[in-house]
Amino acid sequence: MTIVYGLVALGIIVFLHEMGHFAAAKWCGVGVEAFSVGMGPVLLHKNWRGTDWRLSLVPLGGYCAMKGEQDMLKAYDDGMDAVHAAPDSMFGVKPLCRAAIGFAGPFANLLFAVIASTVVAMVGYTYYAAGPQIRLANEIYPDIASAAADAGLQSGDTILTINGQPVSDFSDIAAIVARHPDETVTVVVERAGEMLTYAVRTTMAENGAGRIGVVSIPESVVQREAKRYAFFPALWQGIRETGGTFVLTVKGIGLLFKGASVSETVSGPARITTMLGSTVQDGFRSGFRTGLAALLQFMAVISVSLFMMNLLPVPVLDGGLILFSLIEAVFGTTIPPKVRIRVQYIGLALIAALFAVAMAGDITYFIRKFHEK
Repeated sequence: MTIVYGLVALGIIVFLHEMGHFAAAKWCGVGVEAFSVGMGPVLLHKNWRGTDWRLSLVPLGGYCAMKGEQDMLKAYDDGMDAVHAAPDSMFGVKPLCRAAIGFAGPFANLLFAVIASTVVAMVGYTYYAAGPQIRLANEIYPDIASAAADAGLQSGDTILTINGQPVSDFSDIAAIVARHPDETVTVVVERAGEMLTYAVRTTMAENGAGRIGVVSIPESVVQREAKRYAFFPALWQGIRETGGTFVLTVKGIGLLFKGASVSETVSGPARITTMLGSTVQDGFRSGFRTGLAALLQFMAVISVSLFMMNLLPVPVLDGGLILFSLIEAVFGTTIPPKVRIRVQYIGLALIAALFAVAMAGDITYFIRKFHEK
């Protein structure tokens, strides 16, 4: 059932993305010929208001097929210098409308992330967490380096703040440090009633997360209750959470150029689906609110990642369509079909390479999980 739960959750995210494109296309007067949940052979379909609504066999992805999307390729094959398109087709509307259609899909994912985070803030959840008192990892695992020990921290210290951010439990320590790999962070601790300040240089794990080499004290684990907010404070909290996730996503992309393992950092559809399914199962075992919060938080993170990745100015992605459209709008020119198509082939090669790396990482991940059993 893990896979089934994961596919349903991922399907919702993709459905919302494509609905964003659909709504923008309709608003701009572009006909939508087909809308599919899933890819491959069509299992069920129904024509309604000029669109063929489909449920397809492969439960990954989906598409919103707009009128005239293939006109550019046809013009290229015919050796034409421009596309001759109908007024209600993709290349028959103004460039800014095409840019809006391209942006609407990622924006729908971003909007969902805000809504999901807002719901979590309103509903709240219970969780188990260790206290902020620490033990140095190298005292338990001698082969592990501890940046905290090198800086002067000691087992038994209680961490109060990191970079000025207050710490209430060990999960706060892990979350804050993870956002600052290979950086110097200011850690304030309490030791024997005295407050001490240390500058700790974090290390970077293979997945790009920061580490300082400390572990929690199991005996300090207690059940906690996340704060619940009224609607407008929850909405503000949702916007803040989404903004923070966006910043972390941008930072994560930058970490790929600082030595983070691509296979550990970039997840393919198989790993994402499995992780989503596991989140659903494990979360709801702990109660409805906890399960709902865990699921929505994970879906929000994936949605922000999709927003960011789809806006990269790479041809075949939404960002490529937006870039071409803005160039045409600003300079008042039309990019020839042969230029568009050739650049798109380059973009397709880049995406295929990234997909191959993600799939290789997924295979390695599942092999490692199998051997751990």
